[in-house]
Amino acid sequence: MRKLQNSELNRLNIIEFKIAHKLPVTVVLDNIRSLYNIGSVFRTADAFLIEKICLCGITAQPPHRDIHKSALGATETVSWKYFPHTLQAVEELRSGNYMLIAVEQTDKSIPITAFRPQVNHKYALIFGHEIRGVDQDIIDRCDMSIDIPQFGTKHSLNISVIAGIVLWYLHIELSKLL
Repeated sequence: MRKLQNSELNRLNIIEFKIAHKLPVTVVLDNIRSLYNIGSVFRTADAFLIEKICLCGITAQPPHRDIHKSALGATETVSWKYFPHTLQAVEELRSGNYMLIAVEQTDKSIPITAFRPQVNHKYALIFGHEIRGVDQDIIDRCDMSIDIPQFGTKHSLNISVIAGIVLWYLHIELSKLL
């Protein structure tokens, strides 16, 4: 076994990425405070060809040195838009016929593994603040919520970990349909 060099990974360059077919998935970051988490979500969105990220409220925007530390250039490839209030992003996505999905533990959430995306649907995944989660007024406007089953003592996972799991899962499931 030999570790591959970056040049052997056959990754897209920036121009190829920009014109590549993206998954019909938008990520909404609802008041994310950690610049490293924001950068990690950008990097994950790049890895799985996510169409765009909506940065909302206190969520910082590129360019920023601390976002760049974890994004490693993904802010140059993944499209993004800033909204002063998450509700503005949700309303814009709703008018664009996106299915709004809170990634949150609610009384009606289903495990991520039970979620089956459908062809010809667009999805907006809303990830919330590191402590408070997705705001209730945003949850009230969502079509559904999904969560990741957990079995230890902690109540939640880090936002960047959750985003990685959910986006990977959606990439796998949507790739089967496309």
